[in-house]
Amino acid sequence: MAILSEYEEEDQKKPTTSSVKKAQFSSVLDPSDPIGFLEKVFEFVARESDFFKSNSLVNDVSAVVRMVKDKVEAEEKKRTKELKAKENAKAEKEAKVEPPVAEAVQKEVVKATVAEKEVNRESETKVDEKKGPRAPNKGNGLDMDNYSWGQSLQEVNITVPVPPGTKSRFITCEIKKNYLKVGLKGQSPAIDGELFQPVKVEDCFWSLEDQKSISVLLTKQNQMEWWKYLVKGEPEIDTQKVEPENSKLSDLDPETRTTVEKMMFDQRQKSMGLPTSDEMQKQEILKKFMAEHPEMDFSKAKIN
Repeated sequence: MAILSEYEEEDQKKPTTSSVKKAQFSSVLDPSDPIGFLEKVFEFVARESDFFKSNSLVNDVSAVVRMVKDKVEAEEKKRTKELKAKENAKAEKEAKVEPPVAEAVQKEVVKATVAEKEVNRESETKVDEKKGPRAPNKGNGLDMDNYSWGQSLQEVNITVPVPPGTKSRFITCEIKKNYLKVGLKGQSPAIDGELFQPVKVEDCFWSLEDQKSISVLLTKQNQMEWWKYLVKGEPEIDTQKVEPENSKLSDLDPETRTTVEKMMFDQRQKSMGLPTSDEMQKQEILKKFMAEHPEMDFSKAKIN
């Protein structure tokens, strides 16, 4: 009985699970200061348990941290994978088009392309129809993008703008009997091509005006005809609309003045659909000849 009593006394000294006092931890996690929260957690554990007396404390804490980290990374990968799968499914659904719809869309695209080509072709045709001799400028020439030119029966005057302050040594001007090249050294020439008609090279020259423009004077070989263009390839002018200044006729010698007046008269006659001076002269000669030879029958004659 003594032994049993002693056993019962020792058994009563052992604390039971239900008699262990449970400590409560009270703290709030601040996302901006997680380390401070962990310090409070460790202080609480150290105060309420023998955990920090263990020789394997560091390893145990590291193992817990790794476990939690692996768990968080696994959950993050899972969420990323699910999100990507949803996005792919949505993209496939939006990209999926029924075959009949896709075919119809393709047909509409083809129709639109054909219609656009037709519109462009019509526009080009209208532009081509508008092409033709242009009305001359006040100088009886044309104003081009990089230069302008005008003319009298004897000469052709050309103006090529250059940057202010340009020196003459930077200018290149090549004048030949049937060829003209004007521009700045090291740059694409403003004029480079075959002239409408030959010029008298010895009577041609160029000059730099106020370091702002190049002035070129060409003396025509044929001084009885208007030029339709300066160099080959540029638009032509309507020579029927050329209007020489009357004030300059007095400066011409009698023979040249007569020729100019005759040309001006012929141009006006042609514009009105009437015979030129040469045609009128031929008609007068024919009438006179017919009057002198009444015995001849001219009813079937072809007269050019």
